[in-house]
Amino acid sequence: MFESLQSLPADAILGIMTLFRADEDPRKVDLSVGVYQDEAGRTPVLQCVKRAERDMLAEQSTKTYVAIAGNAGFNRGSEQLLYGKGHPALGDGRVATVQAPGGSGAVSVAGHLMARARPGTKIYLSDPSWPNHLPLLRLAGLELEQYPYYDYALHRVDFDRMLAALKKISAGDSALLHGCCHNPSGADLTQEQWRAVTDVCERRGIVPFIDIAYQGLSEGIEEDAYAVRLMTERLPEVVVVSSCSKNLGLYRERVGTVSIVSRTRQERDVVQSNLANVARSIYSMPPDHGAAIVERVLHTPALRALWEEELAAMRARLNGQRRLFVEQLAARNVPMDFSFIAKERGLFSFLGITKAQVVRLREQYHVYMVESSRINLAGINKSNAAYVADSIAVVLKM
Repeated sequence: MFESLQSLPADAILGIMTLFRADEDPRKVDLSVGVYQDEAGRTPVLQCVKRAERDMLAEQSTKTYVAIAGNAGFNRGSEQLLYGKGHPALGDGRVATVQAPGGSGAVSVAGHLMARARPGTKIYLSDPSWPNHLPLLRLAGLELEQYPYYDYALHRVDFDRMLAALKKISAGDSALLHGCCHNPSGADLTQEQWRAVTDVCERRGIVPFIDIAYQGLSEGIEEDAYAVRLMTERLPEVVVVSSCSKNLGLYRERVGTVSIVSRTRQERDVVQSNLANVARSIYSMPPDHGAAIVERVLHTPALRALWEEELAAMRARLNGQRRLFVEQLAARNVPMDFSFIAKERGLFSFLGITKAQVVRLREQYHVYMVESSRINLAGINKSNAAYVADSIAVVLKM
């Protein structure tokens, strides 16, 4: 059966991780892996998570299945986090939500649902986009296109070209939009630009597909939900997928949601049944451990307050490291302007250097990043910022 299969190349990011782990040089710095790191280079378990998990395990009396749709308290808490209390779509009963195995599982379930609802649907991805968007949605049977998003030369959103491309999308097709902390560029739309995109979607009949995996890591929990709340208030149908990997540090627990806003309560009921059927067909039941933790964090006032405090510290560190990195590079009179990095948000930015320079940084200075020059700013800390900046300065001046 399997003799016709051929080996596939290793995942680009995982391949860099393997090289990094094999490197024995004490100066090595990993700017490739897409996870949050603290000042010591660790990806910590949040205190709110530890306390919620302790209490949950003390009270838990069974490990039986929960439900195909997942943990109901987690789903309701996630909806309030995304849409805000008092949102008209929630009040009208137009939102269908299921728990999914992480953000990847959420994208997959949403993709299969859209392919079932409207065979032949095209989804337009930003150029660039998170690399896993393409295989997940292609596997769901959707036709994929791209729209211009990032201007690599000017290091900003190429908004005029983006908007022009969106205006050509056919009614009923979808545009996948990053709610905040665009992965991999770090360049986000302004609120004014979000309003313009919403206007186009409204006029053209485009169904937005919003992936919001970093809520709370840009400007704040409420601020980062601006696009989701704007579009779901104005548009009749919106697909929203979310993840708790980054903002709660639950990477290995695989916690996410698929949330669909429908035109009517009756359509919502039909969508909910189909979401459950798609989920049942792919993985049967979602994992409960992480969702049960998040349910406690969101619904226990003391834990919710602690989470918001910890999340604010993570956000401040990321934004602070951006400023620090820019200052370090500017102090070395490098022949490039990196000030754009301080204006971007989330984990990632593109340095804008060549592949040859990326390889030289890795092989000569043990500074690891993806060959597109995408870096994870969380890998920068006070102990390595000067070394990384020195290494980049030398490579740029060679």
